[in-house]
Amino acid sequence: MGTKKNGLLALLGLGAIAWWKYKNASPEEKQKVKDTVNTAKDNFNKWGNDLKTKAGDVATQVQDKVNEAKSSVEDSMK
Repeated sequence: MGTKKNGLLALLGLGAIAWWKYKNASPEEKQKVKDTVNTAKDNFNKWGNDLKTKAGDVATQVQDKVNEAKSSVEDSMK
């Protein structure tokens, strides 16, 4: 339990330092941080969309295989 508490305190401390540094940054430095965050957000969204597309493709392939197997079983029963 102590490790979790220390980790949380360290994370809060880093967040406070980052906030203080951002607050005291020049407008150019603030814009650079905003651009970095927006780029990371765009990359994360692209990665999520790619993952969703690939999962949909796999689900479609599995459904097609199930339908083929079901058809062949029904044909052999006739």
